[in-house]
Amino acid sequence: MSKSVLSKRVVYLHATSAERSYEVEIFTQPRNLKTSPGITGIMKEALGGVSESSLLQDSLEYDERSSRALQIAYKRCEEVTKLFSKTFYMGTSLMRKDARENVWAIYAWCRRTDDIVDSPRALLNRESLKNDLKVWDHRLDDIWAGRPVDLFDLAMSDTVKKYPAMDLQPYRDMIAGMVMDVPGLGVDRYNNFDELYLYCYRVAGTVGMMTLPILGTAKGYSVEEAAKPAVALGIALQLTNILRDVGEDLERGRIYLPLDEIKRFGLTEDDLFRCEVTPRYIEFMKFQIGRARDYYKLAETGIPMLAPDARFAVQASLDLYSKILDVIERNEYDNFRKRAYTTKLEKLSILPKSWIKMSQNNK
Repeated sequence: MSKSVLSKRVVYLHATSAERSYEVEIFTQPRNLKTSPGITGIMKEALGGVSESSLLQDSLEYDERSSRALQIAYKRCEEVTKLFSKTFYMGTSLMRKDARENVWAIYAWCRRTDDIVDSPRALLNRESLKNDLKVWDHRLDDIWAGRPVDLFDLAMSDTVKKYPAMDLQPYRDMIAGMVMDVPGLGVDRYNNFDELYLYCYRVAGTVGMMTLPILGTAKGYSVEEAAKPAVALGIALQLTNILRDVGEDLERGRIYLPLDEIKRFGLTEDDLFRCEVTPRYIEFMKFQIGRARDYYKLAETGIPMLAPDARFAVQASLDLYSKILDVIERNEYDNFRKRAYTTKLEKLSILPKSWIKMSQNNK
């Protein structure tokens, strides 16, 4: 599975293409979430027996922001976000209503992109994947042109309409990043941090660029000024993902840690595959965690640059995710066998601290 920061690793993913090459429909069935409806279940529940095509056509004909089609579209995006990333959902839930709807639309688009790349169809047939990605890229153009194919696209198209300055390039960059995870098309080793940074930017730093127009900037700050910290937050989140999932990635034969740094700390790939938490490995992990925290610090400098009503949500998201690094340390750096995660109670206890920190930084 793609290591995008928006990914949830406990899912089986299935994809099929319609006979018309223009339409790609993604079906996702979660594993170990027996009561969860998955994306297709979310679709059926939201529609309530009404034809999706008729709702979509209704929206295109009447172009009403409050139409039933848009309400259902955004509800579907919310449910997808809530299902696949509880931490991201909690953070974005703190945004103003219209902003969080638009961010959830972006998340749903990223989620579906991830599903295309990770589908069994893609793994079995590289040419099919290339074709599906070409179709998906064309659908981006249609979204920007106000020609949605389905209700998920409708939510994205409405978001683009609300924020006409939104740049298309980060979305294409994310697609390129997802492909980097595909066996046979991408890479499974990174020689140095520069190479890893490019990957992190594509699959996570781009999210900062996607959402920045929605979050808005404070008086006296430009989008260009706020962009660097926004990208840094995405890099920090992805580095956290990588450090949390070292053991899982090794099971897949993948190493997302820079090879030159592994060597610098007196380690080898074989050492990693032995999954032994040695003194050298601990020092190596301390270095990696320190770098991730540096990116969180850089990201935090951008919070006062954001519009006031967006700051708490971003501060909370930053604090919620960075807590995973603390858990890795608490687990004595054993990210081979112990998965670092925060409990719901821990997450809730972080929010008041985030509010205080945000208030102090804005003085």
